[in-house]
Amino acid sequence: MKFASYLKDGQPTFGVVVGDGLVTLGNKLPHVPTLRAAIEAGALAQLGEAAVDAQPDIALAEAVFLPVIPNPSKTLCVGANYRDHAAEAGKTEKPWPGYFIRVDDTIVGHGQPLEAPVVSEAFDFEGELALVIGRPARHIAESEALAYVAGYTCFMDGSVRDYQKRCISAGKNFQASGASGPFLVTADEIPDPAQLTLTTYLNGDQVQHSSIAMMIHSVPKTIAYLSTIIQLRPGDVIATGTPAGVGHGREPPLWMRRGDRITVEISGVGRLSNPVA
Repeated sequence: MKFASYLKDGQPTFGVVVGDGLVTLGNKLPHVPTLRAAIEAGALAQLGEAAVDAQPDIALAEAVFLPVIPNPSKTLCVGANYRDHAAEAGKTEKPWPGYFIRVDDTIVGHGQPLEAPVVSEAFDFEGELALVIGRPARHIAESEALAYVAGYTCFMDGSVRDYQKRCISAGKNFQASGASGPFLVTADEIPDPAQLTLTTYLNGDQVQHSSIAMMIHSVPKTIAYLSTIIQLRPGDVIATGTPAGVGHGREPPLWMRRGDRITVEISGVGRLSNPVA
C-alpha cells in the first residue's frame, strides 16, 4: 500500500492511494489524525484495507503534498554511505554510519518549491532512499532491523556546500532545502531494499544512478547502529545517503538554481519532484 500526507481544506491529513487518487483517512479512527499517529497506533494495514473499495476524494494531480511524515520526532541522515560518493568527496570509509540531523522546516513535500539560498550559489542535490520507523527500536540486532520499518520513501537531501564546510548542520539545514515523498510504500511491498534502484534527474537530465546495494552500510546495519545511540520512534525518518554524481563532485560544479527542477526516482517507491524557487 501507498500512503501520503497532504492538505485537505487547508488542514494536514493523510490518506491511502487508490487508483489515481487518495482516500482520506485522517480521523477515521479516534486520535489518528496523521500518518505518524497511524504508524504509532499500528493502524496502517487496518486503515488501508478498509479503503480498498472506497472512492478517492482527491486526485493525486490536485493534492498539495506535505513531507511524507510532516512531524517526525527526528530525521536522521546518513552521510557518505556509497563507495563511489565517498570517493568523489574524498572521504575515507568508516566501519560505522556517520549521521546528522535535519529539522522539520528544512523539508517540504512533493511538488512544493525548494528555496534557493540567498547567501550562496552552492546549492547541491542528493537523491536518497529514506525509511520510516514503524515501532520503537532500541539496541536491536541487525538481523531483525527490517522488521522495525513501516515503509520507504524518496528523499532529496539538498546541501549548501560552502556553509557545509563551516558546519555540517548549517549546510544541511537551510530553510526548505530538502524534500520527502510523495508516498510511504509499506515495507511488505519491499522485502529487500537492496534490490531497489535510485536515479536523480536535474531538469530532466540524469545526474545520479545507482543500485541501493552499493551502500557501504546497509539499511539493516544503519537502523541497528542508530538504535544503539538513540531511541527510534514510530514515524522517525532515516535517510540512507546518496550515490556519486552530486554537483560538487563535478568540474565545473553543477548547482541547483532558481527555475530548475530536481527529481528523485526509486524503483518500486515513487518519484519525488520539486521546483527550485
